[in-house]
Amino acid sequence: MNLILWRHAEAEDAAGRGGDLARPLTGRGQAQAERVAAWLAPRLPAKARIVASPALRCQETAAALGRTIATIAAIAPDAAPETLLGATGWPDGSETVVVIGHQPTLGQAAALAMGVAGASWQMKKGAVWWLKSGKGGTVRLHAVQSPDDL
Repeated sequence: MNLILWRHAEAEDAAGRGGDLARPLTGRGQAQAERVAAWLAPRLPAKARIVASPALRCQETAAALGRTIATIAAIAPDAAPETLLGATGWPDGSETVVVIGHQPTLGQAAALAMGVAGASWQMKKGAVWWLKSGKGGTVRLHAVQSPDDL
């Protein structure tokens, strides 16, 4: 299984009337999302499943891929890493799943998937971490990409 964890790009600080879930990307964040999507899109299989938090900043980040997005409330801010991994079918699934979500959940999920339960790894805004599960429960980090490096 391929599990791609993508932290939403840079978002506005002020939530306004809609609260935290309504925070849009900044202009810089939109550019980050577009750069990462341009790197990621040609590497994804046509049937990759794209799932995103209901937060506007995640929806806008995911939209840069130009693919159908499934919104999953269970990966909203402050979701448990176990919930996120369960929603993707990790590690036993056979598909590629891209998850657009939040810190600290994404960093915790990456650590848990790599066998370091209880750790909270820091992911930069807009960054992608690509994990692959293999036979016998092996897991490897396939790629890490930051929008600042593209």
